[in-house]
Amino acid sequence: MEPAKDVQELKKALSSAMSISQEGVTVKNWDAVRSTGADLLAWTVAHSPSKEARALGAWIVRNLAQQAGNGPASINEVYMAFGRGDLPPKFTVAAINVRCMAYYFARSIFRVAKKNDAAAVIFEIARSEMNYTDQPAYEYASSILCAALKESYPSPVFIQGDHFQFNAAKFAKDANAEFEGIRKVAKESVEAGFYNIDIDTSTLVDLDQPTVEAQQRNNFEQCARISDFVRSIEPAGVTVSLGGEIGEVGHKNSNVEELRAFMNGYNKLRKQDKPGLSKLSVQTGTSHGGVVLPDGTIAKVKVDFDTLKILSEAARKEFGMGGAVQHGASTLPAEFFDRFPQVGTAEIHLATEFQNILLEHPKFPAELKAEMYRWLDKNAANERKEGETDSQFYYKTRKKAVGPFKKQVWSLPDSIMSEIMKSYDERLELLFHKLNIGGTARAIKPLIKMPAQKFAIPKVAGAEAFDGAD
Repeated sequence: MEPAKDVQELKKALSSAMSISQEGVTVKNWDAVRSTGADLLAWTVAHSPSKEARALGAWIVRNLAQQAGNGPASINEVYMAFGRGDLPPKFTVAAINVRCMAYYFARSIFRVAKKNDAAAVIFEIARSEMNYTDQPAYEYASSILCAALKESYPSPVFIQGDHFQFNAAKFAKDANAEFEGIRKVAKESVEAGFYNIDIDTSTLVDLDQPTVEAQQRNNFEQCARISDFVRSIEPAGVTVSLGGEIGEVGHKNSNVEELRAFMNGYNKLRKQDKPGLSKLSVQTGTSHGGVVLPDGTIAKVKVDFDTLKILSEAARKEFGMGGAVQHGASTLPAEFFDRFPQVGTAEIHLATEFQNILLEHPKFPAELKAEMYRWLDKNAANERKEGETDSQFYYKTRKKAVGPFKKQVWSLPDSIMSEIMKSYDERLELLFHKLNIGGTARAIKPLIKMPAQKFAIPKVAGAEAFDGAD
């Protein structure tokens, strides 16, 4: 597959499947949309040399997804139902960071979800991941929505901004500039269909302060500011699901006193006529990506499930939220995962393991991996610590090679891609079973609203995009 090189080529290639005008997109043939249109649109938005074609492609995708019933949606009402007790939290929502070959991996997720009648699945990407994987918000959303179209996924899609995180050093130097950076990415993301956002101001917690409230002050103050901003830009009929964070992942475990200090401070400062947070991320002993030993294996981690249960219960009973969120879990042993729904965990974030499945797959081309590692030797050398083995260095940094080698990975031969997808499918089947999200479509869909929207034609596409016949 090759992307359309410009707007006119894109329109011509799609002409048998749909007509495109300034009024919107009219589908002529849904089979053609799914057989070839979704592929072309995903590739064009991700890889076209034309910014006009990329912008027009993303606009077309939003229109198609809305018509197909699998456009972007907020999971907010599901978590509110957890908090009210209307929906017992017997399952844990799987939030999956789709870093690598987003369109193809997302197809695998939708395929397994559809097979298991599962809708409690979030597709997420962190602010930092957008940069090093070369996936701006509009592109990421397009890849996910194209995958939903391709697989005829029958439900609205939850797309989430993960770790919209403040940099503590930059905040100390210029707080307003750091706030503006988060505000910018939040605006771009909401416009792209990210109706779920995790605000991560936990990096601003100052444990040297004398009281827990003082320790959490910068955290809840800045979280409230971003929260109010998002509420001011969310589309009509959409309540963006917002999450906060009280403990930076990889640091000390969270406790109820911190949860209360954060939430009480946040609730006093946020605009009272708007909804607050739907969930809260906590630290229970994990770290992002796991801890790599010198031989390249991952150190065993002990998750504090008692703390997770206590914090989830406090979040629901005292503050009406969905519960606690567990980060840094994808590299945990399989036997851990059925514990998360048992202790009422609202959401679990899964990222690095899926990157590992790709890069460590026996069918992944050795020469391509070697080329990626040579790139890391040159471009990530400043991240190598003294005494660090090659295994530790490459494991830690190889995510940085995802963006520069994005097209090469998307272009893997079908024979290799199918084997990798098989491995993804098998792992997803296991996780969905452990997290008890099979059959959740029946419980979730009545709670989810996907209001009809009119999408503005992107200015960058230019008026010439609509010159001539379709």
